[in-house]
Amino acid sequence: MKLQIDKAERFRSLHVPHEPIILYNVWDAGSAKAVVRAGARAVATSSWSVAASQGYEDGEELPLDGALAVVDRIVQSVDCPVSVDFEGGYAADPDGVNQNVRHLLKLGVIGLNFEDQVVNGRGLYSIGVQVERLRAVRAAADALGIPAFINARTDVFLKSAPEVDHASLVDDALARAEAYAEVGADGFFVPGLTNEALIRAICKKASIPVNVMAADPQHDGNFASLGVSRISFGPNPYIRSVAVLEREALA
Repeated sequence: MKLQIDKAERFRSLHVPHEPIILYNVWDAGSAKAVVRAGARAVATSSWSVAASQGYEDGEELPLDGALAVVDRIVQSVDCPVSVDFEGGYAADPDGVNQNVRHLLKLGVIGLNFEDQVVNGRGLYSIGVQVERLRAVRAAADALGIPAFINARTDVFLKSAPEVDHASLVDDALARAEAYAEVGADGFFVPGLTNEALIRAICKKASIPVNVMAADPQHDGNFASLGVSRISFGPNPYIRSVAVLEREALA
């Protein structure tokens, strides 16, 4: 337990505005060990990648037991902090979320992404509903005595229609950031947002560290200068790795 707590506190300390932690998302024990050999200070999964590597679609199609088995092998294979993309917690109701997060944290995980889209449903949870779900996440961590880093993801931008101006969504995003922070979220993840001016505005106004998703580690924009505290890559590492495998298999 002490080791897990130490890892959680170390992971939290890596979220520094303008000096972001870089998380090149993994999907199994082998990919986790590879990024650690490359110098990663922490490991984070991508739910899309984990599901795809097991032959499933994203969106909690990979059964919970299967997802936890993958996470268990990752945690057992690396010594650094491990954060998990836990999608919507594999439950809609707070009690179910609480129970599932407990199972996750008991594996030695020190953080998780928790999103506000309705998985396999339509739209996003209202702020009020998502707040109660986040309370359940924090309560699970507190009950186990683990200062888990809860990265509250909003899909306000990622799930918006193509014609919607992202600038019109910033107020909603910031309202969610503040509400989520009040119930124990430690970070605010805004996948789908790439406009630098809007990212800077959110970093300036949000009370918790901001996480953005980059497409390519060689071209991650000026995110650090904008004030972000965390950069991740979602499914892109897995997609590129599979593309290489396909090309070489045809050679």
